[in-house]
Amino acid sequence: MSATGKCVIFSAPSGAGKTTIVHHLLDAGLDLSFSVSATSRERRANEVDGRDYLFLSPDEFRQRIEAGDFVEWEEVYPGQYYGTLRSEVERIWAAGHHAIFDVDVVGGLRLKQEFGDRALAVFVRPPDLRTLETRLKGRNTETRESLQRRLDKAAREMRFAPRFDVEVVNNDLDLACDEAVRLVRDFLLA
Repeated sequence: MSATGKCVIFSAPSGAGKTTIVHHLLDAGLDLSFSVSATSRERRANEVDGRDYLFLSPDEFRQRIEAGDFVEWEEVYPGQYYGTLRSEVERIWAAGHHAIFDVDVVGGLRLKQEFGDRALAVFVRPPDLRTLETRLKGRNTETRESLQRRLDKAAREMRFAPRFDVEVVNNDLDLACDEAVRLVRDFLLA
């Protein structure tokens, strides 16, 4: 990938607020374009293919892995893959924009490794796991089992925060959004 764009990577445990912050950044006039991740999980009722995710079957996802189409990918849960297609980043850069990613922690670290100094990797930290649990319950999308899986995963992911370039604690959403805009603007202007 030889285009001149930069990458802004937002990672966090599920429910920490990274998607809300990313949407705020997309509306902040920073010349960012959302990198749509691919996934093999089932589409939720409110999701649109090509906007929220590129929905692939598990077989299609594995075929694209074998073909080397992904910059990064991970089997997050058994049979549920997530990843970033090279073609998606190339599309954004070819249009003269900077790519912004909303990805899980492992994906974020892999993207940072891939793009190095061309990327700013931001970890969004919830104030604590109890707050995270309340936020996840408020979505009304989780079973008791899936909620526990997400909380267990979140506890593991929090340990990776020091490997990111910077952390934003989302205790107050407005303040977290303001801090994110400042960090991203400074990075893009550097």
